[in-house]
Amino acid sequence: MLERGFYKSFLLLCAVLLMPVFAVAAGKCERLVATGNPEYPPYLWRDPQNPQQLIGANADLLKHLAKELGVAVEILYTGPWSRAQDEARTGRVDLLAGAFLTLPRLEVMDYVHPAFYFTPSVVWVHRGAEFPYAGWEDLRGRTGDTLVNNSFGQQFDSFAKDNLTLEGVSSLTQAFQKLLLGRTDYVLYERYPGQALAETLGMQDDLLVLDPPISSEGLYLTLSHNSACNDPWLRGMLAQKMTEAVAAGLPEIWLQRNLQRWKEQQLTPVSEATQ
Repeated sequence: MLERGFYKSFLLLCAVLLMPVFAVAAGKCERLVATGNPEYPPYLWRDPQNPQQLIGANADLLKHLAKELGVAVEILYTGPWSRAQDEARTGRVDLLAGAFLTLPRLEVMDYVHPAFYFTPSVVWVHRGAEFPYAGWEDLRGRTGDTLVNNSFGQQFDSFAKDNLTLEGVSSLTQAFQKLLLGRTDYVLYERYPGQALAETLGMQDDLLVLDPPISSEGLYLTLSHNSACNDPWLRGMLAQKMTEAVAAGLPEIWLQRNLQRWKEQQLTPVSEATQ
């Protein structure tokens, strides 16, 4: 009888100890809210049929992770990239669906490892107004544009802060327009999202990319320190499922699908896409 009583007490103790874990999985984090850079095709952009939602390769990845964890996720448009980061920093949204790793962001966000993409960032110039370029040093003495609060990796960010003249703009569209008007000498932005937007705006023949890239940084999922759902269970499970997804090559599959998806949307009149 004593043995049976001890066994029942042991089971009860196990249930009490495990209760917080299951409570988190089934209660506290039944729903996650994410946001990100809305001018980032094929990784992320606004859904033409529902502009308050973000779609793209990063969104597909996050939805897959959420399904694996048994939680719901919404990927919302919260404004330009600078505003999206503020929303995550304050905890009004739980996750950023894609961000480079920087020291300032590490102070306010947890990064889910491993990175799911590595994306090159490049120097964009007005065709016909290009200048000799072989690396970072050749940007000195010129005026460039980049998005507010954008990052190109800690090394380049530190170099730019000390040596370059960079102006922050709220959107890549604005940056490209300023470049074509001759108000800046170059724009810093990722190659593939920049190429996708340039084609959409009909600017592809007026813009030129200078090689080599200024950086090639890993793109990570980040979880806000101020998110009510940020706890060891969620961080651990996100890392586990992310590792499995990357090992299976799923991010690359979603990237190719969304490259095609983006191109098809550009061929569809806005009136049809929003009906």
